[in-house]
Amino acid sequence: MATIQVVLDDALLERTDELAEKRSVNRSALIREALRSYLKKVRFQELERQESLAYEQQPDDLAEAHRWERVADWPDD
Repeated sequence: MATIQVVLDDALLERTDELAEKRSVNRSALIREALRSYLKKVRFQELERQESLAYEQQPDDLAEAHRWERVADWPDD
């Protein structure tokens, strides 16, 4: 594990320390958790962007969807 230096303004540091104490973790653990969460969010946003671009390049064919609906085996209610 690497050690880094991060500069935080006083208000952010105070809020970080308060939350770390509330969660019974140290500051480093809280910052690691926050960074993992942020990276996961950014990755999810990137996947959504890629999916959106794929649909723009090859949109759904509604006619094909309707053909599948006609042959689908839907359960009787």
